[in-house]
Amino acid sequence: MTRKVKAAVLAAAVGLMATATGCGAADMTKQSSPYVNAAGAKTVTLSVQSWVGARANTAVAQYLLEHELDYRVDTVQVDEVPAWDALSQGRVDAMLEDWGHPEQEKRYVQDKKTVTDGGDLGVTGHIGWWVPTYFAEAHPDVLDWRNLDKYASQLRTSESGGKGQLLDGSPSYVTNDKALVKNLKLDYQVVFAGSEAAQITQIKQFAKDKRPFLTYWYEPQWLFNQVPMTEVKLPAYTDECAEKGTADPSTVDCAYPTTPLKKYLNTEFTKKGGKAARFLKKFHWTKEDQNEVAQMIAEDKLPADEAAKRWVQRHPDVWKTWLD
Repeated sequence: MTRKVKAAVLAAAVGLMATATGCGAADMTKQSSPYVNAAGAKTVTLSVQSWVGARANTAVAQYLLEHELDYRVDTVQVDEVPAWDALSQGRVDAMLEDWGHPEQEKRYVQDKKTVTDGGDLGVTGHIGWWVPTYFAEAHPDVLDWRNLDKYASQLRTSESGGKGQLLDGSPSYVTNDKALVKNLKLDYQVVFAGSEAAQITQIKQFAKDKRPFLTYWYEPQWLFNQVPMTEVKLPAYTDECAEKGTADPSTVDCAYPTTPLKKYLNTEFTKKGGKAARFLKKFHWTKEDQNEVAQMIAEDKLPADEAAKRWVQRHPDVWKTWLD
């Protein structure tokens, strides 16, 4: 099973997220960085998605590029698909967390060759439907999607129109949830919180009140450290479902896949970006590393550069290998 096929459904899923996670940033591709392609300058422009996991990647990369390699770094917040356009056009030099976009990979990496695969980030991404563990322990059968309607009345909210609520993040996330609810004939309504931050606020309030909830969520995500959640088993992911969903997203009736998150670089930057390009290709860390930085940003309310600095101080054994 190829990563691209596994990513076909996931391409309709996120993201970042989010970091979002890793989503829902404004499209700022028309506001390209003042640093990008600056003649004779040691500059790097990074695309950053709005979910906090993606922001954690970018914060650490920016800190090390600036403090260890003496580059000037700019970041541009771009939604998932427009980020590929910006990368191809040279508006940004690199994006550090892609959750799988097969159409864009084919167009820009394989056909136009304006974007280059930068390798795995080191973090495995997965999207699914989750309930709080305290509810799963009290009602174990809720973890089978076939039993969700049994609990629809308990999961109803004022926003869900008499149905059970499936809480999603930003309306700009491209997800399969409406198709899944329809195709699995579930008595649920997808309700958008508005952003990853708003979704986290709602989840934490539900947990504080020990109320049941059903939410679209994803790994890696630091919130699991605070609010333990257990995944509901949807119909098994298959290549056939992915291929069908790629052709027509409204037909999706299976679970989201699990896939390695990847980095991508502008091809010209790959050739001419020197130490910065080599560094970004070597940037490779774990889910635990990302969550450590993400939690400092989102929960501890540290500025991203301060969170990055603290992680860098704690983990020289990890990042020094990226500078070799």
